[in-house]
Amino acid sequence: MDKVKWGVLGTGRIANTFAAALRETEGAELFAAASRSIEKAEAFAAEYGFEKAYGSYEELVSDSDVDIVYIATPMASHYHDAMLCLNAGKNVLCEKSVTLNTVQLEELLALAKSRGLFFMEAMWMKCRPFYLRAREWVSSGRIGDVLSVTADFSNHVPYSPGDRLFRPDCGGGALLDLTVYPLTLFADILGGAPVKTVSSADIREGIDFSNSVTLRYPGGAFAKSECGFERQLDNAAAIHGSAGSILFGNCFFCSGEVTLVDGSGRCIDEFSEPEGINGYTYEISEAQGCIREGRLESPLVPHSSTLAVMRIMDECRRQWGLVFPGEDA
Repeated sequence: MDKVKWGVLGTGRIANTFAAALRETEGAELFAAASRSIEKAEAFAAEYGFEKAYGSYEELVSDSDVDIVYIATPMASHYHDAMLCLNAGKNVLCEKSVTLNTVQLEELLALAKSRGLFFMEAMWMKCRPFYLRAREWVSSGRIGDVLSVTADFSNHVPYSPGDRLFRPDCGGGALLDLTVYPLTLFADILGGAPVKTVSSADIREGIDFSNSVTLRYPGGAFAKSECGFERQLDNAAAIHGSAGSILFGNCFFCSGEVTLVDGSGRCIDEFSEPEGINGYTYEISEAQGCIREGRLESPLVPHSSTLAVMRIMDECRRQWGLVFPGEDA
């Protein structure tokens, strides 16, 4: 295919960021946008240059010309929206966290496989050059054996009961919105399933306002994170090894910078991404490349990694006693 025709479900904040990236990505065609309101869909389509606008998600997935659908709806809607797309024969790139729980995710992956469709969690961090360079340093042994990984993601967000972040019915809370990033780093570097998970959270209004997670992995390595909405941290991350460390810039998931230091803390290598590029372009290019090659999953964001993170988040909520409304629906 010359160009990949994209459909977008949802017209909120993250959909706007994604659409701006689509315009910058080679081989991407801004084809169709859908909202529950035709007025919102038409305004969104006009702003970014989509060819078509639909007033329902069902209309968009019924369009035979759409190659792949990006799901930008609230977390609690992802499962049903992804099911809608897959049952209509559409490839899917779904925002993170991709579902509320592991059962939902396993159902989506099974359906995608049975239909021969591409499915990927939109974990843009894992497609960016700075992150790939850090992984390369780890895999090539430049920091020796990995001993620990730390990462925080905490931003001060004023409480607003109508905001999806604070609404249990939207899958709100720090875990699915923020902690998914540190856990993704942990699972990727330390190999998926920890042997022990210890987590606590400040639960109010049916969501976690903040949480801490400590993981122990086979061989003795551990990982630790603090995430939440009530205080602003630097949101840095580090991978520590027996021969050195990899340091991510503040806001580790999108900083675009990594530094390699030796055992004494001396810088021996560093990498910075080009400035002025919308970071979502990398995941768009990855999804398009996979579709052109006939892949059902991305080697950068494999299903196994997405599942590993979801299982950790399930265990955290089990320890907290937190269940989302309608989660078993």
